[in-house]
Amino acid sequence: MNTAHDVLAVFCGPDGRHGNRLGVVREGRAHPDAVTRQVLARELGHPGTVFVDDPERGVLDIHAPGARLPFDAHPVLGAAWLLDLEVLDLPVGEVWARHDGEFTWIEARPEWAPPCELRRYASAAEVEALDAPPPGGPGGPEAPGGSPGGPGATVYAWAWEEEAAGRVRARAFAGCGEGGQADGAGAGAAGALHLTARLGRALNILQDAGAQIVTAPGPDGVVELGGRVRRIGA
Repeated sequence: MNTAHDVLAVFCGPDGRHGNRLGVVREGRAHPDAVTRQVLARELGHPGTVFVDDPERGVLDIHAPGARLPFDAHPVLGAAWLLDLEVLDLPVGEVWARHDGEFTWIEARPEWAPPCELRRYASAAEVEALDAPPPGGPGGPEAPGGSPGGPGATVYAWAWEEEAAGRVRARAFAGCGEGGQADGAGAGAAGALHLTARLGRALNILQDAGAQIVTAPGPDGVVELGGRVRRIGA
């Protein structure tokens, strides 16, 4: 099954590299049912694929390979950049977006994202050296800045690079109740939302190999989450 779609990288580094891959199918109505969309999302193989059902009102349908998602930060932010939208219509409700120089921002609530276990480590070097964080091991939920996520939850390993400046080194490991694999896509953005809400301050997060996520707490539990987007191709 082949279809025309844009391919983006979301949360790029300052040099324009890295970031999370995203597919955007602008003609979502050409694939009208959830089963067809899941087949296509699996075939394309991107961590996220967005089907645009109404480009003017920003009605989006998000699919990961194997799951339909009511919300996922990196597809929403990428679609807002590509379609130049200020409001997006999702199952969780309206999501506001803004464009500020090289960054695109969205407003989101941490409860929209999957739960994750925040594990604070003593240094950025420790985070970078992880293959997978051991269950209940160093930096577990009992550590300052830690939080429980439940069995099989994503582990978001993080450490301060420069606390005064809000600079963080982080990596997300999906399904880490008993170890797991690094995940640079939705799990990383979800962890950034949860960490920002917990710490209550703006953060500049170096994510995985070189992706960058910037965040800021807003009123009423909202978190602003921003990043760079570039178009890879079609």
